[in-house]
Amino acid sequence: MKFSHQLQFNVVPEWVDYYIAYDNLKKIIYQVEKDLVAAGASNDLEAGSGSPYPDEPNERSGLLITGARSKARARANNMFLPALDKELEKIMTFYFKKERELYAEVDALAADIEFVENFDSSIPSRLASSGSKVPHSGSVRRTRSRNNSRASRHSTLARSGSWRYDEALALADAADAAALKTAAEVSQDVDLVPNPSSSSAVGHGVGSPSQATSMATDVEPGTPHDEDDEDDNDEDDAKSMWFDPEMENEKMRFRHNCIEMFVNLSELQAYAKLNCTGFSKILKKYDKISDNNTKKVYMNQVVLQAYPFKQETTEKLQGQIDRVRDIYARIFTNGDTEVAKRSLKMHLKEQMVWERNTIWRDMIGIERKSQAVGVRPSSALKTGPITINTPFGSIQFPEWLTRNFWTLLFCCLVFAILLNVHIFEEPEQQNCFAILVFASLLWATESLPLFVTSLLVPLLVVMLRVMRGDDEEHTRLDSHAAAKKIFSLMFSPVIMLLLGGFAVAAAMSKFHIAKAMATVVLSRAGTRPSAVLLANMLVATVASMWISNVAAPVLCFSLVQPILRTLPPGSSFGKCLILGIALASNVGGMASPISSPQNIIAIEYMRPAPSWLEWFTVALPICLFCDLAIWATLLWVYQPSSNTPTISTIRSTKDPITGTQVFVCVVTVITILLWCFEHQLEWLFGDMGLIAIIPLLAFFGTGILTKEDFNNFLWTVIILAMGGIALGKAVESSGLLHMIAEAVQDYVEGFSLWTVLLIFSGLTLVIATFISHTVAALIILPIVAQIGATLPDPHPRILVMGAGLICSAAMGLPVSGFPNMAAIAMEDELGSPYIRTLDFLKTGVPMSVVATGLIVTMGYGIMTALGF
Repeated sequence: MKFSHQLQFNVVPEWVDYYIAYDNLKKIIYQVEKDLVAAGASNDLEAGSGSPYPDEPNERSGLLITGARSKARARANNMFLPALDKELEKIMTFYFKKERELYAEVDALAADIEFVENFDSSIPSRLASSGSKVPHSGSVRRTRSRNNSRASRHSTLARSGSWRYDEALALADAADAAALKTAAEVSQDVDLVPNPSSSSAVGHGVGSPSQATSMATDVEPGTPHDEDDEDDNDEDDAKSMWFDPEMENEKMRFRHNCIEMFVNLSELQAYAKLNCTGFSKILKKYDKISDNNTKKVYMNQVVLQAYPFKQETTEKLQGQIDRVRDIYARIFTNGDTEVAKRSLKMHLKEQMVWERNTIWRDMIGIERKSQAVGVRPSSALKTGPITINTPFGSIQFPEWLTRNFWTLLFCCLVFAILLNVHIFEEPEQQNCFAILVFASLLWATESLPLFVTSLLVPLLVVMLRVMRGDDEEHTRLDSHAAAKKIFSLMFSPVIMLLLGGFAVAAAMSKFHIAKAMATVVLSRAGTRPSAVLLANMLVATVASMWISNVAAPVLCFSLVQPILRTLPPGSSFGKCLILGIALASNVGGMASPISSPQNIIAIEYMRPAPSWLEWFTVALPICLFCDLAIWATLLWVYQPSSNTPTISTIRSTKDPITGTQVFVCVVTVITILLWCFEHQLEWLFGDMGLIAIIPLLAFFGTGILTKEDFNNFLWTVIILAMGGIALGKAVESSGLLHMIAEAVQDYVEGFSLWTVLLIFSGLTLVIATFISHTVAALIILPIVAQIGATLPDPHPRILVMGAGLICSAAMGLPVSGFPNMAAIAMEDELGSPYIRTLDFLKTGVPMSVVATGLIVTMGYGIMTALGF
């Protein structure tokens, strides 16, 4: 593996900007190589011209060449070595900062554990010497909470928010006042385990008036007790204290922090080793290109003398790792350091796997398999030669005669028949109908990749001359005029809106903004399965609003990997969680104009286009109620609490907010606000597509996003949308759309607007369930818009937006949309899928009907109130 790939796959994602810029240094080396070649060629010519025999350079020419090469090497060193020094300075600064932080946390961890050990060992001896009874565990906990408010100010870990003792304190039982007084006298000068914040300690401690009242009502200070019973139960009270579940809970939190320290220190160790290897590799490459001997000198005199790579620094770091291992061994493995080492390394391996499972790698891999957004992978379903078994043996067709070939041949045959069977009077309508059926069949069967079919549409539209002019006679356009018109229509403002949405999504993913927001929310979801499920679903829906319902499920599935790995055998929570994220991501496809391609297509056919504020007003209540309905259904069907009482929590990121992240968030918020108030600013911007240029300029102009990021945009989606727009405009221009609308109008004549919406909602739901959301929008929405415009009481915007939202509501099968495909591909460590098609049938189909019902009731009411 090339070192650039090794570096790419082994970095800590949050530290990616602080590793050696290996690719940039390679670019400098390649520039040095060009300069050396150019300098050598020019000096060879000069040396040859000074010799009577150019093929036999004289002594003077040899000196000229040697001097020129020396100057070229000097210029190369002046170009390359300062860049290398800059990288070394960056690494030294980051290493020193991270080392100081981590060592302080290790010291705090060791001190806190020592407090606990001293406390646990001192209380029995004090009680024995004083003749006092062992205090009730509840009173000890409350005494801790009061003393912790003082100790927490001295704990680095407490300040970082890693420990959450307030949860344990909240579960403590109320103690009687007499036992509380005895415990306070015993432990008044004992420093205890720190609490994350003094305020939470006070809130749960004795100082709280509400708790003091509660304790007074439970046991009055003057109430007499049965002394014989107390004497008999002293031993039981002591056992209940030392084996108290809350103390065990604190012990588990210590274990979590030991593991976290070991992982962080090991990552810092790997950071130093990887960068040291990077300097060695890049210097070797530089010496090879420039014919120098820089590596030996620079590595020995500069790199290995730098603080992160010194021997004493390495030994110091290893000592801290051993210190954490010894703490872990002393508390959790009865002093066996080998067992502790194996256990900690296992957790380190899990952390590395989780971090390397980054969003962009998953997304690229799945997108490559799917060929386009929102469709099932055709390679997995239709490729491969056909074999027919007969009584006389099996017949196998050649490899090129695949199912795709026969399906494509069938589609072409239908296209040829429709071109020659006269159904319509006008030739442009006849040809356009053939193109419409042909493209729909290709999209539905995926005989060709979706974007290839989209590229085929404008070609056929121009060659078959289906476009007509805008004059009163609707003159049929020739190929030259039709090509001009169709290309001008394909790049519409909604395409620029799509590009702006991609830029926002790329910036939020590249700088881990979406991941940081998601982990902050999920880390506070607690350990109850129902709460964790709802939190993950809401995160998936909100993420779909901004980074699209293509990237959102991939993000969420990568975040919940630690939960899935730690589920007990036979737990149904894994199915619940994966289905919840997938269905919530489908719901999130309704939430904003840029959350899914079908919304972009719907906006194209809405005149005037809705503002973002109007879209949010309609979509967000529907999304919220859909998520709650899905959540309740999953809990009812799978009942995860019965076999999974608690689950592990997701760790939130501790990295500080950078200036780049702030800039990305500010630009994103400004862009969204401008989109929301686009109608009021129409005099300035003209269209929301123009506003979408702002994030493109801000991110690419400042270098936050690069050319590589631009190339990684989902261009298949853009081509797909452009092909759909071209087909819709061709159907409209040819007059075919008007004829279809008139024919359908005869069937819906006398129906109310709500009834028409209900009819087309059912039709759209069926199509979108079987052939993907985007394709359904491409086929249905132009017809719906035309029918809505020809109704006695025309409300085309209601029909178009309702049908567009229902495209996202279709989630009954694994092939219904991209989130479902990502969910069905999830497997456990043994390669077994978490969910199957039956799970989608049990939950996805009912939820599709519920979501459709919400759209045609609640959504219809809101759109009517807004005057759509």
